[in-house]
Amino acid sequence: QVQLVESGGGLVQAGGSLRLACADSGRAFRNYYIGWFRQAPGKAREFVSAISWGGASTYYADSVKGRFTISRDNAKNTVYLQMDSLKPEDTAVYYCAAESGPFTAATMRLWEGYDYWGQGTQVTVSS
Repeated sequence: QVQLVESGGGLVQAGGSLRLACADSGRAFRNYYIGWFRQAPGKAREFVSAISWGGASTYYADSVKGRFTISRDNAKNTVYLQMDSLKPEDTAVYYCAAESGPFTAATMRLWEGYDYWGQGTQVTVSS
């Protein structure tokens, strides 16, 4: 069983940085793809980034490419999302999700493909 807990959200000014973490207490964490999604008020949940089992493959939405970096430390059962050059439009609740896969580059961007979800962490970027 996978139980995900996000942390690291908060309030930051535009141009600032935050690092989100997604941790799991289970022993099978390394067997799961991890995705980050976000949802702003009144908007649909959208894909942000994802990382493969061992971290060799990473994927980003065009809106965050070059600003966000996903990584994982399987020894710590944790995936990180480093968010730099934040913009007000990045304001949302950020969720991490896990799925055993395998995914294609297209299907990993679909939130419906993930079975396990964290509770979310709020990120607010002020202008």
